[in-house]
Amino acid sequence: MLLRPIAVVLRAPGGDAAQEMLAAAVTASRVVHPNLIGVYDAIDEVDRAYVVREWIEGQSLRQMVESDGALDPDRAINISHSVADATAALHASGMAHGNIHPGTVLMADDGRVVLTDARAGSATNDGDVRAIGGLLYYALTEQWPQQEAGPTALPDAVRDEYGVLAAPRQVRAGIPTHIDDLVYDLLDPKVTLPSADVLAAELGRLDVGPEERSYGTLRFSDSLPEPTRQAPRRLMYGVAAAVVLAIVGLTLSAKALTSKDGQGGSGPTASAGPSSAATPVVDPVVYTLSGSQVGLFDPYGGKDETDGLASAVDGKKSTGWKTDHYNQNFGPGGIKPGMGLVIDLGAAKAVADVTVVLSDNGASVKLLGGNTVPDQGALTSFTQIGGALEEFNGTNMVFSTEDAAQVRYLVLWISGIPRDPEDGSNRYQIGVQEITVRVK
Repeated sequence: MLLRPIAVVLRAPGGDAAQEMLAAAVTASRVVHPNLIGVYDAIDEVDRAYVVREWIEGQSLRQMVESDGALDPDRAINISHSVADATAALHASGMAHGNIHPGTVLMADDGRVVLTDARAGSATNDGDVRAIGGLLYYALTEQWPQQEAGPTALPDAVRDEYGVLAAPRQVRAGIPTHIDDLVYDLLDPKVTLPSADVLAAELGRLDVGPEERSYGTLRFSDSLPEPTRQAPRRLMYGVAAAVVLAIVGLTLSAKALTSKDGQGGSGPTASAGPSSAATPVVDPVVYTLSGSQVGLFDPYGGKDETDGLASAVDGKKSTGWKTDHYNQNFGPGGIKPGMGLVIDLGAAKAVADVTVVLSDNGASVKLLGGNTVPDQGALTSFTQIGGALEEFNGTNMVFSTEDAAQVRYLVLWISGIPRDPEDGSNRYQIGVQEITVRVK
């Protein structure tokens, strides 16, 4: 008898349907690691099967983020480091986890980060490493990159009009560049992934106090010289591995920071020293909006759908503004060409990007900017910011421009809306849950 609290994971039926769960539990039970859940037994009774495992007092990463919001970068790195360490231990035993997502990472009340519920099956080591990148993205942004890290019940991450994943810094201001680069590399299918142990070592280098941290990441780009990349993996078995890896990481960090945007040759180039002629890079910052700065833009309608306008900029995705229900869609042949919202920034500002969260998939939206009070003519006279999204398969949209647009007024123009799945009459409606504007 186990004189300790336990958790029982039950599956019905048992037999063949439960073999993946049972096999993964048996294999995981042989791996002892402080960041892996302890598995005590796996039993198949044909009509049902169950796994007896350690009980963790605490909550999942998903519950934590949903309750408290996005984590600060240091905490996100700490959690990802723990998961990478646990994953490396599994991989060393010959097993891939196959089920890494915010719901299987437990945050114990005693401070431990515990990875649970392995589902080996057809899992791969690369899939696990990619999912750790997804965890880091989620912890920093509250969004899960479904396409890159695997499907979950979480909302998909913000994408542009071409479906390209937004970098963490585009979603949330204040994320350090070296962490942004690391996350994007882990989720980029064109970049060769590191092994879990190399990733754990890199995250460990970042998971220290500010006074010990060496900024810049060991980038996982194919442009790095192959012998240099491979050396740390071979040396990790030696007693001096940690020291050697730290030295290699520090050496490559300075080079890697220039490799992403460098031009010309295939290898990294040396970084030039400070120059008095260099143009300082200004990171975008979130411009805080008040409810009084949001208005209805409905040049073809009755202008009476004003309830909840302030909720579109209150910082909460759970609240927002909604159109009325319509029997017809917008657009050509529809009830009207469209409608939307107007934001008054108070004065012309250099708008870097605007993130919009909608209530449902399938809307057609574009963003316009100008410096005169918008009327119907703004649809042709204002400058379009970013691309137009037609029947967009997602709820998170980013409208951005490389050259920040100097505008006072923003018009979010909605020219098509989906049917409301909760409306018994199958009418059309869309909600704008949140608008975030970043300026330079």
